Amino acid sequence: MTEPVTQLDIDQRVLDLYDEYCHGGIDRREFLLRAGAVVGGLAMAQALLPRYAGAQTISFTDTRIKAQYVSYPSPGGSSGQMRGYLVQPAGSGPFPAVLVIHENRGLNPYIEDVARRVAVEGFVALAPDGLFPVGGYPGNDDDGRTLQAKLDQAKLRTDMLNSARFLKTHSLSTGKVGVTGFCWGGSTVNFLAVTLGADMQAGAPFYGTPAETAGVPKIKAPLLIHFAETDPRINEMWPAFEAALKAAGLTYQAYIYSGTQHGFHNNSTPRYHEVSANLAWERTVAFFRTNLA
Repeated sequence: MTEPVTQLDIDQRVLDLYDEYCHGGIDRREFLLRAGAVVGGLAMAQALLPRYAGAQTISFTDTRIKAQYVSYPSPGGSSGQMRGYLVQPAGSGPFPAVLVIHENRGLNPYIEDVARRVAVEGFVALAPDGLFPVGGYPGNDDDGRTLQAKLDQAKLRTDMLNSARFLKTHSLSTGKVGVTGFCWGGSTVNFLAVTLGADMQAGAPFYGTPAETAGVPKIKAPLLIHFAETDPRINEMWPAFEAALKAAGLTYQAYIYSGTQHGFHNNSTPRYHEVSANLAWERTVAFFRTNLA
C-alpha cells in the first residue's frame, strides 16, 4: 500500500504556491504551471488538491447524530434567504450550540464533517453555506472559490451573522452559542465576536485574519485562537490584534502549532498535521464545554 503524502514530502515553495492558490491569488492552471518549475513540483501540487472522500471522520448516517439541511431568513444578506447543515446529537435537547464557518469556497464536505464532529461532542451545530444564494457549494473547491469571491462580502458576512442568530434562537439550542471557523471562516469568527458582542459566548478561530482594532472593545466572548507556524500572511497581523485584546482587557488564549502550515486542521490535503489538528480540536471542544455550559 502506498504511504499517504504528508507536508514533509512537499517542497515549501510548492506549499507557498498552494497557499496563494487557495486564497485566490492565482488560479489552478497557474498554480500547477508554477509548481512544475520545481523539481517534482507538479506531482507535489497534484497531491495537495483535496480528497474529501477519504477524509470523512463521522458518517452522515452515524447513529449518534441527526443531520439535515435547513433554510432560514437572512435579511440584508445576499438573497434574503440562507441554507445550512444542521447537526444535532441524538436526543431531544436543547443543546449548547456551535456555528461552524467554512473557508473561502463554500460548504464543502470537510466543513460538513467538522459539523458532525461538533455534534458528536454534544453540541448542536450549524454550518451555513454562504454560496446558497448563488446555487450552493458547486461540488468542487475551484468553482466554489470563484463564486465566493464574486459575492458582495458585506452581504456574505451578514448571512453569517443571521446564521448565528438563527442558531441562537433555534428550539434545539440553549441560547449559548460558540463560533469556530477556518481561514475565511476564522476571520468571520472574529468579525462575529465584534458584531454579536454579548450574544456570543465563545469564539475559536483557526488561522483567520483579526477583527478591526477599533471594534475589538466590543468583543465580550473569550477567544481561543489557533495559528499555524508557517503562515506569515496571518501571523504578521497577530501582534497588533493581541495588543488590542490586551488593551481591552479581554480573555483569550492563542496557540501557534509547531511544524504546521496554514490549513493544518483540514485532513483532506497533505497540509494536514494530525498531532496539531487533534490537539487544537481537543482544546476547542474543552473550551466550548467550559464556556457554553
